[in-house]
This record gives sequence, C-alpha cells and structure tokens, in this order.
Amino acid sequence: MMEMEILGINFGCVLSSLGEGKFPEKGCLLPLISRILGYCIVAASTTVKLPQIHKILKHNSVRGLSGVAFELEVVGYTIALAYCLHNGLPFSAYGELFFLLIQAIILVAIIYYYSQPLGTMTWIRALLYCAIAPTILAGQIDPTLFEALYASQHAIFFIARVPQIWKNFKNKDTGELSLLTCLMNFAGSVVRVFTSMQENAPTSVIMGSVLGIATNGTILSQILLYQRPKDAKKEKKVQ
Repeated sequence: MMEMEILGINFGCVLSSLGEGKFPEKGCLLPLISRILGYCIVAASTTVKLPQIHKILKHNSVRGLSGVAFELEVVGYTIALAYCLHNGLPFSAYGELFFLLIQAIILVAIIYYYSQPLGTMTWIRALLYCAIAPTILAGQIDPTLFEALYASQHAIFFIARVPQIWKNFKNKDTGELSLLTCLMNFAGSVVRVFTSMQENAPTSVIMGSVLGIATNGTILSQILLYQRPKDAKKEKKVQ
C-alpha cells in the first residue's frame, strides 16, 4: 500500500484505491475525511468568535449578553484543552480549543470593559482563574482530580449556556449575540461528534459535543426566533 502522510493524514490508502480504479473502502475513506474535517474545524476556530467581538465593538454594547456564561466558557475551554494536551490526542481532534480559549478570554475582557464598574465577585473570579489556570494547563495536578475536572467540564459548558438561554427567553431578545458565531459553534459541535468517533475519543468527549449541539442549537434557534420580529418592526417604521 502506498504511504503518503501529510499533517498526520494518510492519503496513501485512498490514492492506491483510486489508482486501481476502485472507490476507497469505508475503513480507508472515513478516517481521511475525519482528519480533514478536524483540521477544517481547527482552521475555522481561529475566527469563530470574531463576529461576536466585532458586534460588541461596533455597537459599544454588551446588551443581552450574560457575563457569567462567557466566563464559564473560558473555564471549560481551559480544562478541555489541558486534558487533551496531556492525553496525547492528535491536534486535529482538539486544536480548536486553543484558539477558542484565546478568543474567549479576549471576549470576557471586552465584556468586562463595557460592564464597568465591575463588582467585587467579578474581580475575585478573574483573579482565581489567573491563579489556577496555569497549573491546570501544565497538568500539575493529581490524575484522579484531572479526570474529575474533565468530567465536570461538560457540565460547565452546559451550565454556561443556561444563563444566556434564560436571559434570551426572559427578554424575548438576544441583544448583541452574533448569529454567525452561534452558527459556527453549532456546526463545529456537529462535525466534532463525527471526528471524535473516528478518532476513538472517549465517550465523555463525544457526549460533550452532543451537549454542544443541544445548547448551541437552542441559542441559535432563539436568535432566529427573536430577531425576526425585531427586523419586521424596523421595516414597518421605514414604511
């Protein structure tokens, strides 16, 4: 069999089949698709939160955004990235977490800037994160505790979405939430389920992506539901 590997992606199996005039078998084609999609997610993750950041800066407002929800996202990304790093998963299986974490931290900083004055508890949460995050990312904690933290990060991501979902429902408005960012989050969760299964990732990793589909899908549907009437009202005023 021909060996042709680029960025951990083995094209040899597929090229050999095509060279023989045969369509690649499932066991040959699916891993290739999984790796390619994995790198596509990583590439897309470098910009996934930029529409949200741009919308806040454009309107100089964080109206309708739940600060706690975005803070919890930072915590969840930190735990997930640390776990994947220290368990030797291929970069294509988790690379987006690195870029999402950086963007999430920037986003929280912007939310803090537009939410002045900040309360005491907000400062305490920020300082605690800065003190503990380096230790978690370095993997310098008890392995049992590490596993428990990783198991909890799925709950953290779920809980992170709940305040935003509730705020949207209560206000019947999604404020400055970015449709494009939410759409990319939802699509990323869908694709990640497939790639995680192909990479034989732990069940907990796959379930995390399934929860992401449910929560991101809910927020996406709220944006579509609550922003349409608003646009309609504007059109009526113009007429």
